Parts: sequence; structure tokens; C-alpha cells
Amino acid sequence: MSDQPWTIERISEAVGNPTLARRFLSEINRAPADQLLAVFTRWQEIAEGILAAVDRGREIAAAEERGEDPTAGWTDATDRVRAEADRVRSRGAA
Repeated sequence: MSDQPWTIERISEAVGNPTLARRFLSEINRAPADQLLAVFTRWQEIAEGILAAVDRGREIAAAEERGEDPTAGWTDATDRVRAEADRVRSRGAA
């Protein structure tokens, strides 16, 4: 990731989607002064998450190009998630 400081422009560019960028700009422009930092920080975290996901995607693509299995070290949580879902359903949750 970049060492550049986060700015409104950088967040707008980092979200990478015109609709999301418009939503961010709308929220930051409508935020009352006492909430500006909270709105900015929330969108900064969103932008950081998007950039991290892009980096992970590029790493996975590069591993696949090298003929590697990028999922080899991943933990399969399917059984744990299903068991938790069954437990929640048994308690009457939708």
C-alpha cells in the first residue's frame, strides 16, 4: 500500500467504483462538522479494505500463473460454519 496520506480525493479513487465514490462524496459533503472525522475514517477503512482485497487478488492471480495452488494453505471452515448455522437454526432463528 501507499505511504501517501489519505485525502478525500485518494479515498474517491481507491474505492474504484464511480457509484461508491459518489456515495462517499455525498456522505462527506452532508456530514455535520462534528461527524466529519468519523465519516472520513469509516470510508478510509473501506478504501483500505478494497485496496487490500485488490492486492490479495493480484497475489492469487500471480500464484495461479506460476502454477501454484493459492488456496493450499487456507483453512476450510465449511463444517464449522454449517454446524454454527445448524445450532442457530435449532434455537429458532430464521
